[in-house]
Amino acid sequence: MDQKLKIGIVCYPTYGGSGVVATELGIALANKGHEVHFITYRRPARLHGFHENVYFHEVASMEYPLFEYAPYETALASKLVDVVKYEKLDLLHVHYAIPHAAVAYMARQILQSQGKYIPIITTLHGTDISLVGTDSSFSPVVEFSINNSDGVTAVSKQLKEMTLSSFNITNDIRVIYNFIDFSRFKKANKDHFRKAIAPEGEKIIIHTSNFRKVKRVDDVIFIFKEVIKEIPAKLLLIGDGPERPHLEDLCRKFNLCDHIRFLGKQDAIEELLSIADLFILPSENESFGLAALEAMACEVPVISSNAGGIPEVNIEGKTGYLCEIGDVATMAERTISLLKDEAKLQEFRKNALARAEEFKIEYILPVYEDYYREVLANHGVKVG
Repeated sequence: MDQKLKIGIVCYPTYGGSGVVATELGIALANKGHEVHFITYRRPARLHGFHENVYFHEVASMEYPLFEYAPYETALASKLVDVVKYEKLDLLHVHYAIPHAAVAYMARQILQSQGKYIPIITTLHGTDISLVGTDSSFSPVVEFSINNSDGVTAVSKQLKEMTLSSFNITNDIRVIYNFIDFSRFKKANKDHFRKAIAPEGEKIIIHTSNFRKVKRVDDVIFIFKEVIKEIPAKLLLIGDGPERPHLEDLCRKFNLCDHIRFLGKQDAIEELLSIADLFILPSENESFGLAALEAMACEVPVISSNAGGIPEVNIEGKTGYLCEIGDVATMAERTISLLKDEAKLQEFRKNALARAEEFKIEYILPVYEDYYREVLANHGVKVG
């Protein structure tokens, strides 16, 4: 039997993709008997209830008049040192290069001075490379942190290639795709929801994101404006963020408020995906497209941009359609044609599910476990 590991996971505890993946990975590892310690400033959004073998360590930043901003990175480094020492962790898995990989490096150096070496695995998720990392004020730290991690993973081939082209990387980067938990994300009978939202049998279109500019949620509304001219439909916008006031203004401007619902952040998103006919993801950049994968697991085809790693998930003409970024006209045309062709829609539904099944957590989890043990072995770290 494989020896169980004690793993520290550092992530942003938010609804974003990196936090979701980190949390669900931790829970899955714990379910297999590993001891998992989440170390962050707030309980992760998808860490609900009690889980055996899961521990949460809150990082509290001290308010001090000398600092204009609370020194979270210093507090996190100190907490990592504390948790590694007293919980006897075998490795740290940090999600996002900035600041987590850099902070983990500092913690490792402190621990090494005390006779303890803790391997660090850094997972790159996207915006830490495409937005934060390429900023000249951060890029040296990102590059250094990646090159000084004991293991590095990226959630798509495209993200790996972008990282290698943006920085002088001497470390190996292993591609380990994001995953889907089919015990949760699967189509369920929610006809009562559907009747409440679309009482006249309208088609239901969904988009979910954090409503930042990079997600181009306004494109979803422009697409829907064209769709509703041809097909009775409802649009559900799930999530929240800085663009929401602008989006609400667009709905009023186009007189679409009776057909669009802003549902805010939702925990049981799979229940809403179960009633959807189509998912729209027009993002300017997506390192993987986890939201699309979750939709596909619930048998929902995807109309998306061809940005980033999305084409590695959404297959053109099979699970949905890929369009150029900002090409609202083509996205609307594809949406209308698919919603009008019931036979093709059902075919795409089956294809979407089949594609999503290739990313089952049961397939991806052992890849992470093997990588953990490989990194530990490479550094001669004895487990336990």
